[in-house]
Amino acid sequence: MPADSDSPAHLSDPVPAYESRTIALVGLMGAGKSTVGRRLAEKLGRQFFDSDHEIEKAAGLSVADIFTLHGEADFRRGEQKVLERLLGEAPHVLATGGGAYMNEETRALLREKAVTIWLNADLETLWRRVQKKNTRPLLKRPDAKSVLQNLFIEREPIYAQADLVVHSKEGPHGSTVNAILKALKTWKPA
Repeated sequence: MPADSDSPAHLSDPVPAYESRTIALVGLMGAGKSTVGRRLAEKLGRQFFDSDHEIEKAAGLSVADIFTLHGEADFRRGEQKVLERLLGEAPHVLATGGGAYMNEETRALLREKAVTIWLNADLETLWRRVQKKNTRPLLKRPDAKSVLQNLFIEREPIYAQADLVVHSKEGPHGSTVNAILKALKTWKPA
């Protein structure tokens, strides 16, 4: 006979392994990290942070302005400091910037303190999504699609090192959230 939700057997179910960790979404711009992350946080009853937004608050500048005035290297240093701070807080859902996972130290920090999930979207889906926003510093060029394609090729093997991979497809974001929740149930710390 199956146990109902009030039975002692149900109350003693093991706590999912991810409960004590931040869930960090990684992937290219346009993969849906911020949009899906907000919905995932809501579903899990957790706080949501977007690292780009947190960097902007700390610097008092937009990401685009930081890139223009200080360059990508300074942006990445600030990004790492912000991620270190965020990963010291209570478990939450974190949308990282597209390039955050490329830095070896940042990647190691995320893998140590969070469950990393690569939101993997195909190139055409990414392109359709990023064309809707003109705030992406790396794509403010006439050859933006080839820049995105090169980033896709270059970063794919690094993103593949994430703890989990979830495909971010066209369609309702709820489908991606549900796929993440399903994948999280299988996750075990290394």
